Amino acid sequence: MSTIWHHLMDIPIPVWEKIVRAAAVYVFLIVGLRLSGKRELAQLNPFDLVVLLTLSNTVQNAIIGDDNSLLGGIIGAAALLAINYMTVRFMFHHPRLERLVEGSRVVLVKHGKLQKDNLRQELITIAELQAAARRQGFESLKEIDEAIIEPGGTISFLRKEPSPERIHYEEILTRLDRISAELRSLGGSEGPVL
Repeated sequence: MSTIWHHLMDIPIPVWEKIVRAAAVYVFLIVGLRLSGKRELAQLNPFDLVVLLTLSNTVQNAIIGDDNSLLGGIIGAAALLAINYMTVRFMFHHPRLERLVEGSRVVLVKHGKLQKDNLRQELITIAELQAAARRQGFESLKEIDEAIIEPGGTISFLRKEPSPERIHYEEILTRLDRISAELRSLGGSEGPVL
């Protein structure tokens, strides 16, 4: 029993080293993901998901070192959570620094027109943009007035407002339906004779 307890709780490297390792990996990943673009955060395709999953496995040993103990893993995870907590709180109070770290919004569709240079810059294909639009309830890109990729990698879509002609047409149909209903109520269940 003491051997099991020893394997679970014996940490071969100092706790401070484990915290420094976690902080270094955290900073590296923040910078790396920022440089690789918002698409990595959005997980728009299977390749990006594979990169993120293998990335977590790749940096695991950098965080825990030669330590396979339960306590060592808990300390590494706790250090990452604490660093993230402090970073989020710090960024909340320093919006300029947050914009520098996270980046800014990028317009992908403006006034119904694709911004191909911005799509190319963000490495987003038209097919990926269409798929993201369908996930948010749009049938096609023709319905979209504006699409923006946010700093966190999500894409926001704004629907085109109907044209004045379309609004007028809908109003006429509504009035005709109302008139038909009134005529039916006046003349019984049959419609008006023309």
